[in-house]
Amino acid sequence: MQGHRHSLSSADGTQIGLLTAGTGPGLLLVHGGMGRLERWEPLWGLLTKHWQVTAMDRRGRGSSGDTQPYRLSLEYDDVAAVATSLADGSGSPADVFAHSYGALCTLGAAARGAPFRRIALYEPPGPQTVPREWRERASAMVARGQPGLAMISFLTEVIGLTREQLSELRNSPAAQDVLPIVSATLPREAEALASADPPALAAHVSAPVLLLLGETSPAWAADITHALSAALAQATLAVLPNLGHEAVDTAPGLICQQLIQFLA
Repeated sequence: MQGHRHSLSSADGTQIGLLTAGTGPGLLLVHGGMGRLERWEPLWGLLTKHWQVTAMDRRGRGSSGDTQPYRLSLEYDDVAAVATSLADGSGSPADVFAHSYGALCTLGAAARGAPFRRIALYEPPGPQTVPREWRERASAMVARGQPGLAMISFLTEVIGLTREQLSELRNSPAAQDVLPIVSATLPREAEALASADPPALAAHVSAPVLLLLGETSPAWAADITHALSAALAQATLAVLPNLGHEAVDTAPGLICQQLIQFLA
């Protein structure tokens, strides 16, 4: 991925790494769990034709720092800090597209007043995404030094990927250096989800929101997305036919088209 590497300090002093490319209105990208900003590679060339795109590394991975103890609210602050910086630099609020856990972080930032013009969220997770039995089992795998097993368990049991899809994902940008990220972040993010309340956050968001939902995504994704649609002041729901949670990788052209239509 080509672009300008830079960083900023979040509210607690943690450095958040950024990559910016393209010209046009500002668009922030916030990736999901077990990844870093390079996971946007399938979309990068498409999006930078229409926007000045800034992708952030969420804390604990890639070019960003980390701070202990972990709290989900710190991730809200990180997204808000980047959004504020983009707005200050351009003189107007940016748009944002966020995937999975990053979509929850973005929802939390928006609920706290982060300056976004429009918000596109792809399947934010919640407590039902990671049942207690799975959280305990996956955390035990990581504690035993088996992050690969924990990752496979997450992708097949929680995300619903088949073994064939899992094999294809291994060759994608999302798989780069993933095991250290799994070890550092999967148990803490799974635990944070247990007490998350996406609809309660949504009640405090006034900006227009596009909710993207894969037709073949797990049941938890549909449950949370429909609850958010009911809780948001301005919501548009788009169901993507024959696609699941990983359409960023499998259908980047369709995702780009959805964003063009919503953010125009």
